[in-house]
Amino acid sequence: MIWQDLVFLVGSVLSIVFLAPTLRDHTARVPLGTSLPSAFIGVVYGASFYTMGMSFSATGSLLTGVLWAGIAALRSPSPSGNLAEEIAAVRTRLSD
Repeated sequence: MIWQDLVFLVGSVLSIVFLAPTLRDHTARVPLGTSLPSAFIGVVYGASFYTMGMSFSATGSLLTGVLWAGIAALRSPSPSGNLAEEIAAVRTRLSD
């Protein structure tokens, strides 16, 4: 194992630690323009690391991509919601 593999793994683990609360927060809303590209990048990085023999980095990046995909699926604003509902939701969050 090369030391760079561990460095990239640590970065991925930190990303997962910081993103996990967003996935658990039912009120969180992350735009698809943020979450989908991030998911794609995580998977591409994971595949790239795998081809270089950096299995720890590959695993971490793939898991980060999967987490972003989960955020895209579960925490993106609904395109069918109307403006009044969005304003009411923001007011509710601000009053808490």
